[in-house]
Amino acid sequence: MNQLMTADHGLSLSLDSETGLPPTVCMAVARLGSIRASATTFTLWVQLRGRSWIEAKEGRFRLRAGDWIAFDKESVPTLQASRNGLCVGVGLNSASLRLLAELTDSVLYPGHGRLDKGDLRIALRLWRSARRHGGDAAARPMLLHLAAMQHEFAQQEQRCPGRSRSRRRQVFGRMQRARLYLEGNSDRVVRVAELAQLTHFSSWYVSKTFHSLYDESPQALSARLRLERAADLLRDTSMMIGEVAAASGFDNCCSFARAFRARFGVTASQYREQMALPPESAKSHGATRKAAIFTQS
Repeated sequence: MNQLMTADHGLSLSLDSETGLPPTVCMAVARLGSIRASATTFTLWVQLRGRSWIEAKEGRFRLRAGDWIAFDKESVPTLQASRNGLCVGVGLNSASLRLLAELTDSVLYPGHGRLDKGDLRIALRLWRSARRHGGDAAARPMLLHLAAMQHEFAQQEQRCPGRSRSRRRQVFGRMQRARLYLEGNSDRVVRVAELAQLTHFSSWYVSKTFHSLYDESPQALSARLRLERAADLLRDTSMMIGEVAAASGFDNCCSFARAFRARFGVTASQYREQMALPPESAKSHGATRKAAIFTQS
């Protein structure tokens, strides 16, 4: 049987594995509610409306409508919905994960991504069906859809080192946790030694394998994520430039200014100014600025 947990209107709940949870747990969090997962449950969340915030061993995350995120059993995430937020999810124990492997010859991995509107509607419909009918049979279509959401991971999994498929899957799962850790700590510089401790691999092995899988070193991804965080803060908040730099893990404004301009082609102030303009005005503003630069040169 499937169990439904709903945290609404500020209610806080916790998945308690000691009470004998069923293999699949359907969860919904809305309007300032929160749910904390257990250390024996793989969780996957889909944000339907508004925003939610998550704190896990991999760091802190913000979900917007259309985002999905998955955590391994050891991550113990806590999800908090905003005042108008609605997020649905599933918790899977080892039995459900084995069932998924038998059905699709694939596994679910930690990760973060987005769904288009069509896939979002399908995910909600299958979640409602699993919640309403209960049982492993009702959960199977939903599990198949969850596996399909991660189809791009299959190719990366094949590129993992390891003589057996189980070993490659193990390595890829740990690398996905390392990538999530970088995403969840975009407010600071992350050392490779931290990723080594998280994955139980050596620093050399993490760096080499990470680069081969994602075509980017952990250090390069960390720097890119920090700058993307800075861009989000410039767009969504009224923080001063120096505050944005500090909140994105930069020691001083000069290094932040150089890195931001190299990444986005404009200064932080210009970026904020462009983001505050309507789309058409931003285009004409950018064209005028380019023309001015061309004339001055």
